[in-house]
Amino acid sequence: MVRGRDGLVILAAMLAAMALALFAKDVHLLDGVEDETVAMRFEARGAQPADRVAVVAIDDASFSDLEVQWPFKRSLHARAIDALREAGAKQIVYDVQFTEPTTEREDLALYRAVRRAGDVVLATTETDGDGGTNVLGGDENVKQAGAHAGSANLETDRGGVIHRFPYATGGLRSVATVTSGLVTGESPDPEAFGHDGAWIDYAGAPGTVPTVSFSDLVSGKADPARFRGRVVVVGASAPTLQDVHSTPTSDDRLMSGPEIQANAIATALRGLPLRDAPGWTGVLALLLLGAAPALAHMRARRLRAAVLAPLAAVTFAAVAQFAFTRGWMVPVTYPLLALILSTLGTMSAGFVIQRRERDRVAEHNDVLEQRVRERTAELRDTQLDVVRRLGQAVESRDGDTGEHIERISRLCQQLARKIGLAEDEAELIGHASTMHDVGKIGIPDSVLLKPSRLDPGEWELMQSHTTIGASILAGSRSPLLQTAESIALTHHERWDGTGYPAGLRGDAIPLAARICAVCDVFDALLSKRRYKRGWTMEEAIAELTAQRGRHFDPMLVDVFVTMVPGLDEDWPIDPGVGVLGFRRLPGLDAGGQADPKAVNGPGASVSRS
Repeated sequence: MVRGRDGLVILAAMLAAMALALFAKDVHLLDGVEDETVAMRFEARGAQPADRVAVVAIDDASFSDLEVQWPFKRSLHARAIDALREAGAKQIVYDVQFTEPTTEREDLALYRAVRRAGDVVLATTETDGDGGTNVLGGDENVKQAGAHAGSANLETDRGGVIHRFPYATGGLRSVATVTSGLVTGESPDPEAFGHDGAWIDYAGAPGTVPTVSFSDLVSGKADPARFRGRVVVVGASAPTLQDVHSTPTSDDRLMSGPEIQANAIATALRGLPLRDAPGWTGVLALLLLGAAPALAHMRARRLRAAVLAPLAAVTFAAVAQFAFTRGWMVPVTYPLLALILSTLGTMSAGFVIQRRERDRVAEHNDVLEQRVRERTAELRDTQLDVVRRLGQAVESRDGDTGEHIERISRLCQQLARKIGLAEDEAELIGHASTMHDVGKIGIPDSVLLKPSRLDPGEWELMQSHTTIGASILAGSRSPLLQTAESIALTHHERWDGTGYPAGLRGDAIPLAARICAVCDVFDALLSKRRYKRGWTMEEAIAELTAQRGRHFDPMLVDVFVTMVPGLDEDWPIDPGVGVLGFRRLPGLDAGGQADPKAVNGPGASVSRS
């Protein structure tokens, strides 16, 4: 939680973000981006039914099928009007401008067709400013034909996109408002259009409104059912006639003027279902989203406050989309801009605050970290010392000293390193090996200290020191004691599966236990015990080699034998004495391999370890 002066810094960043977003809104800086969000809302909603309108398109196919050039003769347009009337079209809207005279015959043919159909809406883009037109030669002719003139002007927004349609232009009501008034008997309320016009509630992408080719209509190929009871808009869709435009639902295609008019008419017929949300909603959303990151930062951790920004953006977008499906256009861009600026400002201020706090406590943290390191090292040394002393205490019962434990530990660590294990893993195995015989603590002295051979029952009891040791070490979360448990349980398993306690074979024996077995037997062979003499170096090497692949892992024996000549470098002892206190005898080649011909060993290892 942020308090005091730090809280004021966060609040200042929040207020600055809000001020920038409000300024951008006031100068219409991102209105083009807002238009893009409108397209996204239409796309998210998906296509809607367009069952009240239809389009007759003067398309490329019409030119090729009819083999005529533009402009068409007005008698051809008359045939189209007659065909729609006969098909039962509810309302005919002709989005072709008839303001210039042609021949009397052609003009009269069109005039008569319009009069026969009745209430035809004729589009124009030219007025005298007071609603007067020159359609069909003037308003009086239009009136006598029982027709109606409508403005076809549709203004594009930023980016050349048509989003809205007006109530009237130049004193002449728009095609959509004239048509909806004829169909419903009541024109839309002019106040609902505002200064910018009414939103066109597009049914979908180009082609969503049912469309029939002009040539199919006039040649009688079109199904009359496609027009019956519908408002039918006739107009040019061929790109060469330049009446195609970008809309919020255009995707990568442009929409023809007649289909845009059909969408505007359908929108008017449904009572202008899309409306701008009240102005205060955009300002309120801007303030709430702008405040959210700062408030979250002051109440929670910085990272949690950062996570809030995309979550708030997604939530707000979902709310705006829901409002759109209910007919409300809620501004999206500027509230999201406030959210982004506030998030960036809040996080920047947070970093500054955090850096200042870090600098203030850096010295204290350094001291604390040093104490932690010292304490950790002390605890580790204590743990290792306890482990080593326990191993020595167990060995002392067997008449040996702690030197055996130290030698096994160093041999295991060096062998593990020699086969390529990482230094920390090799060190772990070395320390854990000191506990390999901890289970002897549970073996009676009468068995453990017996100077002669053990009978079968005693030998079975002696073997139990592996499971006893594992039980003593079991259940620890320490990697050291977990490794020690594994070694204690399995260091008497044999490579050929004849060992104890489980008769494990080959790689089923843990690697740490296999390493310990080689080093333990090697040291035990060289050591003098109450039940055996100490072997010579030659005899010990020969025995390891003989047990290669039987008692021991062959690879470990091979590596260990090559390691023997260099052991004096790790054991600072009298140069006249062999490795680990035994005089080195002839019989080893340069690589440390034993020469079987030079070895007179006793034949088998004898050890209770």
